[in-house]
Amino acid sequence: MHPQLDSPRFISCQEVIEALEQCHRRSYLERCFGICNNEKEALTKCLHEARMESQKHQILKRKEERKKVQDNWKKLKEDEYGDEQFLKKLLEREKAKKGN
Repeated sequence: MHPQLDSPRFISCQEVIEALEQCHRRSYLERCFGICNNEKEALTKCLHEARMESQKHQILKRKEERKKVQDNWKKLKEDEYGDEQFLKKLLEREKAKKGN
């Protein structure tokens, strides 16, 4: 079973899709004996490659977005405690001195 083949994400597989559709227009008896199996396997392979490429692109996009979020959090912490969290370290040292 294949997904919707008219989706824009499968433009790279358009030739294989058309070949399979043309094969399916043949007689029922020919299709029963597997005349379209090669086209179907080629389509399955092409769709898999397209999906993997899409996933790879999405993973890279999410990594970039995550890095931006982490950079924003780091900037917020630096704004709150100063560069390299100097104020936080100083407060922790003072707290440790009072604890002893």
